[in-house]
Amino acid sequence: MIIRLELAPGDVLREDDLQHRLEIGRTPIREALQRLARDRFVTVIPRRGMFVSSIDVDELSMLYETRAMMEPYVARLACRRGLPEHWAEMATVIEGSLRGGIPPERLLAVDRRCHEIIWAAAGNRFLTDTLDNLYAHSDRVWHMYLADVADTRHAVDEHIEILELLRAGDPDACAAAVEAHVRSFDDQVRAAVTARLDSPLAG
Repeated sequence: MIIRLELAPGDVLREDDLQHRLEIGRTPIREALQRLARDRFVTVIPRRGMFVSSIDVDELSMLYETRAMMEPYVARLACRRGLPEHWAEMATVIEGSLRGGIPPERLLAVDRRCHEIIWAAAGNRFLTDTLDNLYAHSDRVWHMYLADVADTRHAVDEHIEILELLRAGDPDACAAAVEAHVRSFDDQVRAAVTARLDSPLAG
């Protein structure tokens, strides 16, 4: 709900409201909020409560530079450690997205699944945990700035080339393609943020 902006930046989070909305108990709600606070999706202010964290434009560059360093490295590992079944699953995921008329939200889910398969092929759970968190933040940024304008189809199509390079076992070329894929997302975000800040309605 936070990633999809159903809970918007600045919204107050109350355990009883979430219990009613999600129909689950207090303990899992509390554990989820604690994890979300660790992952910086939730901000805790003593004596005031919990709030959905803001999306800080100044941190977008840090998000990009971290993903741009880690995602290519993981792609190199995946090239060396990935199995045919990883690439078969990735091909199936991509193939299911090739028909027309698929909404951007669904294409974004395909993009995420492709990344998850690469992380799994790399075989390092510590990297996977970190990248999962980074991708979630990127996903939230997408909903904030790009949901109505992003070329999500292009992002999915880039995975076709990445898959070919993974199958070929070319770590350098695969790392370069993944870095370009991450950079493309960052470029779109920067353009959208700039357009919004330059809008006469920005004030």
